[in-house]
Amino acid sequence: MKTSDFYYELPEELIAQDPLEDRSSSRLLYLNRESGEITHGVFTDVKKYLMPGDTLVINDTKVIPARLYGVREGTLGKVEILLLVRKSADTWETLVKPGKKCKVGTRILFGSPDGSAEKAPLIGEVVDILEEGNRLIRFTYTGIFEEVLDSLGEMPLPPYIHHKLEDKTRYNTVYAEHEGSAAAPTAGLHFTKELLGEIEEMGVNIAHATLHVGLGTFRPVKAETIEEHHMHSEFYIVTEETAELINRTRESGHRVICVGTTSCRTIESAAEPDGQGGYRLAAKSGWTQIFIYPGYEFKLMQGLITNFHLPESTLVMLVSAFAGKEKVLHAYEEAVKERYRFFSFGDAMLIL
Repeated sequence: MKTSDFYYELPEELIAQDPLEDRSSSRLLYLNRESGEITHGVFTDVKKYLMPGDTLVINDTKVIPARLYGVREGTLGKVEILLLVRKSADTWETLVKPGKKCKVGTRILFGSPDGSAEKAPLIGEVVDILEEGNRLIRFTYTGIFEEVLDSLGEMPLPPYIHHKLEDKTRYNTVYAEHEGSAAAPTAGLHFTKELLGEIEEMGVNIAHATLHVGLGTFRPVKAETIEEHHMHSEFYIVTEETAELINRTRESGHRVICVGTTSCRTIESAAEPDGQGGYRLAAKSGWTQIFIYPGYEFKLMQGLITNFHLPESTLVMLVSAFAGKEKVLHAYEEAVKERYRFFSFGDAMLIL
């Protein structure tokens, strides 16, 4: 399959630059994946499509203020760092700009008013250069790393968002709990605590899974054919409680509906044969490079709440695998025609 098969035209003005004041007031496009029928509404309409006994799977990862700006010790040349993966208590795999000037041994000062190491609350030293050019940086600081990071770091908004985010909490879901993501599981941004409470009162279960979203989410697919694309690794956790709930949901004939592609990739990564020709969710954790594109047979997911994704992205491919490429691209055309808001702070889509 060609990457270009997943292209669609998107006017730049439809890329949402700011979150709506009320999270749940986004628009909702409903796509019936069997018939291709499309219905337009608002996000709170999601309740109309849910039934008692269904289980919503949410990704409770938390985005950290992972973008840091500093200067190289000695030269005071500006450096931008993005924290990607925590390798140990004080060592992170990072994306560094400009990388060429940050060789092994380079020290980077953050928050120093005069460029001196003595006044820098955070200092990073490049200790290794990885195959893809990412840097391993070991940090020294006084106090608690998370508190230092909170005072110095900025939320790592994707490159298509040009407005400054005034409220850091708006790039996290209301149920974000486990720190470790460099990007938000954006489908969950539409939920308020009140809406989740109303859904639970209807008899719908909420299952928590964790997948720490990496920047690979935004990396374009550069390969001409999608099978040649190298998928990034992300760390996930499925607890015993979540596995039992999802397995019980399926055994009782109800639906498992994922909130976002990250929740989908988590449970599909942890699916194991049940010995009877089907699949069960296993309680496990580890790294996943699962790449879902048309032809993939879903093992556990039966419904998906998701945002509108970038053309030719792995996320459009995942959604197309679930609902069919033609139906999905037609729905995207309709969303463009109806002036929906796209990408991270944009509107939502429900596929059942």
